[in-house]
Amino acid sequence: METFIAFWNILMKDIKNYYLKPPNISWGIIFPLSWTLMQIIRLSGDIQIVELLPGLMAMSILFGTTSMLAVTITFEKRSKSFDRLLLAPISISILVLAKILGAILFGIVNAFVPVIFAAFLVDLSGVNWSITIIGVVLIAITSALLGLLVAVSVREVFEAQTLSNFFRFPMLFLCGLFIPIDKLPAILKPISFCLPLTYGADMLNRAIIHRSSFNILLSCAVMLLFIIVFFYLCKRNIEKKWIL
Repeated sequence: METFIAFWNILMKDIKNYYLKPPNISWGIIFPLSWTLMQIIRLSGDIQIVELLPGLMAMSILFGTTSMLAVTITFEKRSKSFDRLLLAPISISILVLAKILGAILFGIVNAFVPVIFAAFLVDLSGVNWSITIIGVVLIAITSALLGLLVAVSVREVFEAQTLSNFFRFPMLFLCGLFIPIDKLPAILKPISFCLPLTYGADMLNRAIIHRSSFNILLSCAVMLLFIIVFFYLCKRNIEKKWIL
C-alpha cells in the first residue's frame, strides 16, 4: 500500500508540476494540430488525409513523450529533486514507472489530437481501433523509456534535446512512415528493422490504412522486447550513475 501511495504521489506531482502547465498543454495540442493542418491544406480527398494519420500520430507521440521527459528529468537532476526521490523507500523499478507514466499518458493524448480533427473531415469507420490503441500505447511506452534513457545519460537540458533529436529524426524517416521500408536503400533496411518506431508505425498503418509489412504479433513482440531492454537500461543507468 505504501508503495502504491508513493507511486501515485510521484505521478500526481509530475502531472501537476509539468504536464498540466498551460505551455505544455498548448504545445501538446498545437504541435500535432499544426502538423495535421499543414498536411491537410496541401491535400485534397479523404484517402490522402487518412493515409497521413499514422505518421501524424507517431510523430505526436514520439516528440511529446521524449521532449517532456528529457526536460523534466534533466531539470530535476539539476535541482536535486530527483536525488530526493532516490531516497524514498521504493524500488528503482517503481520510481521509473512513476516517472514515465505521465509522459505515456501525455503521448497518448497527443496521438488522438489529429484523429479528432480528422474525424470532422473524413470517414474513419474503417479504422481498426483496437490495433490502433495497442499501437499507440506501445509507441508511447517505448518513446517514454527512450526519453528517460536520454535524460539519465546527460546533464543539461540542451544536451538532452540534442541527443533526443539524434534518435528521433532518423527514426521518423527510416520507420516506413514517409518512405516504405521496401523502397529504402539496402544499406538502410537493417537500421530500420532495429528501430522500435518501425514496428509501432507498421501497426498504425495496418489499423488505419490496412497496409503493413509485418505480422501484428511480430510487431507486438518486438515492441515488448524494446520496452524490456529500454526499461533495463534506464534502471541500470540510474543505479550505476546516481546510486553506486
